Amino acid sequence: MDSVLPNFISLLQLPETYPHPVEDVVLLQTHISYVTLAGDYAYKWKKPVDFGFLNFSTLEKRKYYCQQELSLNRRLCPDLYLGVVAICDIDGTLQLRNEDAIDGTIVEYGIKMVRMDQGKLMGTLLADDQVTKSDLDNIVDTLVPFYKSAENSEELNAFGTAEGFGVNVIENFEQTEGFVGGEALSREIFDTIKTFSMNFLTNTELFQSRIEAGKIRDCHGDMYSANICLGDTVQIFDCIEFNERFRYSDVAADIAFLAMDLDFHGRDDLSKYFVHRYVEISGDSQLVEVLAFYCSYRAYVRGKIGLFTASDPSVPKDVATKCLVDAKKYFDLSAGYCLS
Repeated sequence: MDSVLPNFISLLQLPETYPHPVEDVVLLQTHISYVTLAGDYAYKWKKPVDFGFLNFSTLEKRKYYCQQELSLNRRLCPDLYLGVVAICDIDGTLQLRNEDAIDGTIVEYGIKMVRMDQGKLMGTLLADDQVTKSDLDNIVDTLVPFYKSAENSEELNAFGTAEGFGVNVIENFEQTEGFVGGEALSREIFDTIKTFSMNFLTNTELFQSRIEAGKIRDCHGDMYSANICLGDTVQIFDCIEFNERFRYSDVAADIAFLAMDLDFHGRDDLSKYFVHRYVEISGDSQLVEVLAFYCSYRAYVRGKIGLFTASDPSVPKDVATKCLVDAKKYFDLSAGYCLS
């Protein structure tokens, strides 16, 4: 299926659209966003989708979540997120405008960011076998004080109960039921993961002990190698802004995401080191009791996203094919944690 792009995204692929030097433009996309890499900057645009757990279906919602994305990500990346931008229709001509120069009819809102060195992205470094234990030390040294200072309240604690977090788990299974039996998700794998997850959620006292230990925080929510840049300083970007219940969680759910991601890339040695180092520095020894559950959950989420992305008609066929291959790998990995 050919890629179907909005008019403003086609415009943003032209270097002359930007008010700063641009030689060429690179377009990236996921199931929920477009990103244009242009010169020294990157521009992120939310797709008008509604998945239930995420609703970007109106322009006002997309504006609101752009503002949320800006403020939340400045917690870990204060210099990376520059501001909200807009595509404006001015006398019939579409123009890219910064927030202080918005005029005419607003067509779309987006986020302007400093363009990171793609060679320093953790995913790229993993593919080149260049991630070191020292890099993981730096990540841990960034995360421990972040979680310590992150918001914690009775309202947030409700998301850390078995029932509260179970909403996310059950939703995953409901949203992927229609894909069961396809090339990425077999009935056997689906049943294995669902049975394990639902059984684990009966450990209400374990979830409660995590709450009493103060481990439910306003976390990142999407912490894996694609959202980490290992430059002069560690930058952990692109946190979950669109749904608080994916961000309000046990810190173990964040740690599990990166641990799972390292496993996915065949670096279980680094995964084990990362977890060990985090437990050592944070003093959170109980984390290991919930790690397999959260790793399985995170792998399943990534598999689900792969299914969603592959079914998006605007995604090129080759990208969709790779998403399905990776989705199967994620679901298999998720099942593996259930059996460990």
